[in-house]
Amino acid sequence: MGEHRHRPVVLVVDDEPALVELYAANLDEEYDVKTAYGGEEAVSRIDEGDGIDVALIDRRMPDISGDEVLDHLDEVSPSCRVAMVTAVEPDFDVIDMPFDEYLVKPISRDDLLGTVERLLTLESYREQRQEAYALASKVAALRAHKDPEELEDNEEYQGLTERLETIREQLDETAQSFEASDFAAAFGDIRGDVPATTSD
Repeated sequence: MGEHRHRPVVLVVDDEPALVELYAANLDEEYDVKTAYGGEEAVSRIDEGDGIDVALIDRRMPDISGDEVLDHLDEVSPSCRVAMVTAVEPDFDVIDMPFDEYLVKPISRDDLLGTVERLLTLESYREQRQEAYALASKVAALRAHKDPEELEDNEEYQGLTERLETIREQLDETAQSFEASDFAAAFGDIRGDVPATTSD
């Protein structure tokens, strides 16, 4: 789980064609890049259901603003990770906006690539954490209602605990893969919401 079956899809949204083309060229080698030259086209792209993994959205656009595109994307595809890539400096209105990163232009190629990679890792982490939570809940339920001997003899239960251990290790590896220490620290805190299981 968390592995992409396809090249991740990145949607680039900006009303400046030169920037759209630049970002697309920087990302094209690693990702399946979709482009939208403005908010209206972005909404159409989102509604096509292309399974967008990451969206890079400008805020200030003449037809439909980036904020409106963000709200629409959050309704239609809440699992999509989003970075606002904009010349608009953040104000307190960003507190309630459903994005993952906020980048103020101009941004370098390395920053662009690093942002997309982090956002994909973030989604992978979310999926792994969700699976870990479900597995740990099953383990806890069985331990509460079955004798230790029954658990020891049951192959399905042993497989369940092995899978949980594997997912826990993957969670640690994914958290450590973030280059910035503040991301790693934040994910260290998030890991606390996965139910702990005691050893036999």
